Amino acid sequence: MRAFGIIAEYNPFHTGHRWQLEELRRRFGDDAAVVCAMSGNYVQRGDFAIVRKHVRAEAAVRGGVDLVLELPLPWATASAEGFARGGVEVLSATGVVDTLAFGSECADAEKLDELAIALTSKEFADLLRGELAAGDSYAAARERAARILCGEDAAALREPNNILGVEYCKALRRVSSSIRPLALPRMGAAHDGEVAVDGYASASYIRDLICEEDEDGSPDLPGSLLTPDMLRLLEQERAAGRAPVRSETVERAILAKLRTMTEDEFADFDEGAEGLYHRFYDASRRASGIGELLDSVKTKRYAYARLRRMLLSMYLGVKPEDRMTGVPYLRVLAMNGRGKRLLHEMRTAAKLPVLVKPADVRELSPAAQRLMDWEARAADLYALAYPNLAQSEGGAEWRTDPVIVDEDV
Repeated sequence: MRAFGIIAEYNPFHTGHRWQLEELRRRFGDDAAVVCAMSGNYVQRGDFAIVRKHVRAEAAVRGGVDLVLELPLPWATASAEGFARGGVEVLSATGVVDTLAFGSECADAEKLDELAIALTSKEFADLLRGELAAGDSYAAARERAARILCGEDAAALREPNNILGVEYCKALRRVSSSIRPLALPRMGAAHDGEVAVDGYASASYIRDLICEEDEDGSPDLPGSLLTPDMLRLLEQERAAGRAPVRSETVERAILAKLRTMTEDEFADFDEGAEGLYHRFYDASRRASGIGELLDSVKTKRYAYARLRRMLLSMYLGVKPEDRMTGVPYLRVLAMNGRGKRLLHEMRTAAKLPVLVKPADVRELSPAAQRLMDWEARAADLYALAYPNLAQSEGGAEWRTDPVIVDEDV
């Protein structure tokens, strides 16, 4: 059975995601299996997922994915490089995935792989240090350094999905994976685009619509932008008081956490070791809200996404060192009939233990147990952001088994 891997957040699962899955099967046949490494309750932009992970995983399976594995918290909330590395580790460790499929603006895996080779060279590292010394943003410095080595192909680094594609290619090479990259075109609206294009919209635009409609009290979401199952599941979660989930709901809790930390403790989360933690410490003592805090910390050099990730990491206690040891297990979030067959193959093919029931982690390594304890605490904090606090009982992570969609394929 040929198996494609996808690294995603599905925050939420929309028509563009469905198109990607349909395109894979148009090209390679209906019997192509799809395994997804999906972020949990927190996402790479440094935010809370708009709906809990098992709901998004179920929507993905009903939309065409066969097996959803969790991308653990330390990698799900990392930079593009760490996010890609974690996803590639998960997919490589299954032992059944042969191709990593992803959307990109250029849809040219060969070009992205060539950029990946250049960006991992010593020559590039030396050029980048020189460009960063000019005081510009990392993104601008990276493109200028890459242009010296790759010419006009470096322009691809201006587009977010191309950048992530390059990171996927870098990660595949770094772990010496046999998985090959496949770049598909990104359909419709641009990343973070503020309008729908040809029936496709960015996830950020859809999230804005969900939250705006919730505030206006409108019972309907424009269903044409979501798959029917994602729309139905979202409305069920909304009716139960568990969606939409927004970090602003627990803004005071985040500020309270920061104000209990010493300046030295802030330093543990400064991944670049550039002294950024000083700005966070000072701002946390003055700011009355998350937006004000981030505005106070922001400089030309640092993108808001990096600042949000650092803020979320401090709230959850995720340090850069926590992703250095590698992913310790493969945790199943959802599957269908073909996903069950993939799991059967993974009994002998997988390079990491497969965790189906959360309690079974007690039979795994200390590192695996620490990670699962951590995921459980983070899930309890996530639940505090539900619109209805009566739904936020702790310990749910230990009681939630994978979603099984009984639609055989």
